[in-house]
Amino acid sequence: MVYLELVARQIDAGVVTIDSEVDHAFAAGYVGLRALRTWQERMRLLEKLGFSKVKAIGNQPFKHVLIVHPTKAIDQLRQNEKINARWWDAYRDRQIHTTEASYQERLDAGKAAANSKVVPLKKTAG
Repeated sequence: MVYLELVARQIDAGVVTIDSEVDHAFAAGYVGLRALRTWQERMRLLEKLGFSKVKAIGNQPFKHVLIVHPTKAIDQLRQNEKINARWWDAYRDRQIHTTEASYQERLDAGKAAANSKVVPLKKTAG
């Protein structure tokens, strides 16, 4: 639920500024005495698995959080052999079914866009 809560709060470019960890913990469904600690543990796990990048500011260990695109994080987990073949096949099947681009397809599209040249339109007399 932590990842979903972060995605829901991001406005632009996948960055979330954490002003109150307690509020984020509650929004992610954690209540009680261990709510904050549990949320912090899950945040560290998301970072360890590659689904986020965190920037600490002062005494705030999670002040700015960059949400990594899931296809990138999953591709990295696969390269590190953290995902088994059955799960990967099911994931790819779902991507194909929903026409979601794979990480490699996203990279290729980005490179193609960067290499494309913009041709200015010719002005017509008139």
